[in-house]
Amino acid sequence: MEQQSLIKEKVGQAQDLLRKFNIDCWITFVRETSINGDPALDFLVNADLTWDSLIILSASGDSCAIVGQYDRKMVEDTGAYNEVIGYVEGMRKPFLDYMTRLAPRRIGLNYSRDSVVCDGLTHGMYLTMVDLLSEIDLADRLSSAEEVVSALRERKTGAEIQNMRGAIRHTQEIFDLVRAHIRPGMTEEQIASFMRSEVKKRGLNLAWEPKVCPSVFSGPDTAGAHYKPTERIVRPGHILNMDFGLKVNGYCSDLQRTFYVLGKDETAAPAEVQKGFDTIVASIEASRRAIRPGVEGSTVDAVAREMITEAGYEEFPHALGHQVGRFAHDGTAILGPPWEKYGKKPSLPLEEGMVFTIEPRLTVKGHGIATVEEMVLVTEGGADYLSTPQKELWLTSSSSS
Repeated sequence: MEQQSLIKEKVGQAQDLLRKFNIDCWITFVRETSINGDPALDFLVNADLTWDSLIILSASGDSCAIVGQYDRKMVEDTGAYNEVIGYVEGMRKPFLDYMTRLAPRRIGLNYSRDSVVCDGLTHGMYLTMVDLLSEIDLADRLSSAEEVVSALRERKTGAEIQNMRGAIRHTQEIFDLVRAHIRPGMTEEQIASFMRSEVKKRGLNLAWEPKVCPSVFSGPDTAGAHYKPTERIVRPGHILNMDFGLKVNGYCSDLQRTFYVLGKDETAAPAEVQKGFDTIVASIEASRRAIRPGVEGSTVDAVAREMITEAGYEEFPHALGHQVGRFAHDGTAILGPPWEKYGKKPSLPLEEGMVFTIEPRLTVKGHGIATVEEMVLVTEGGADYLSTPQKELWLTSSSSS
């Protein structure tokens, strides 16, 4: 019931967005979605669709789903559509009849040059859509639905935020448990295994591929990111960091925490390690304060990037932060530099309701990588933390248990 309610909420939001962006109707065209689904589909139905299927939302308030006969009942049960048409022989006739009746001036389709979450339509399906709409002289009215799809993903509703808060809460609780569990002599994989066992006890799912969630990196000369836990042993003098996230009701968390492994006679981290950690924490807070609706993501990225380089560290080789939602990496706009690989994403203005990570990093020579990742919600006047920020370096020693 919760998922059905969320679908109705997002369908209504999408229709508001169509009016805002002056698009008369938005078509999500899919087939065999268990093999090749559209990133927007989770907002529209709550299960896979088999045959050629079309979800058509209109700025006028009309909503129609044209699906295979066996998928009809499932779509009807969402309660989100004024009309659900189930076909047997083919979708061509009901689709063309409906579009002739609708007669839209501008039709949005799910393709995009820059945004992976808006580019769900295959080239073959695009050609199919052009051929079909040519029969009723509507093919010249096609355009990208990127504005609508981006905004639908990015502008989180209250229900979506609540699910993300739940995922964050469980993630932070497991970080607290593993914080007491780590000790020198353990391997990265043993630490990750402990965390995965806690996830299983709670009946939850990981936010991304289990092979690399959680990621655990101990000491210098590690892969640094996006790599599986290894048999590397946690040793005194190591900086140890973890990247970990969970899913609650289909919505993700994505957080990182940093530890220092004390040596036998140490009661605090060395000055150079503490400086690195403090620089990270300060840059996160300064970046959060720079976030507000209308600001470009590149402006926020520059705040942290400059603080870290001015403190004597190398520039981090990635964007400062990405959006989070149904995927750990979600949305179109990012907090990032104007690099080729990011396209137009860093120049997009931030909007109220977006959820971002802030995750700068730096290397402390001989010890490892210091990095913390927090999650923030863009609000009317700025940005609020959704996670509880790590303000102190987490110390671990042989007495940890």
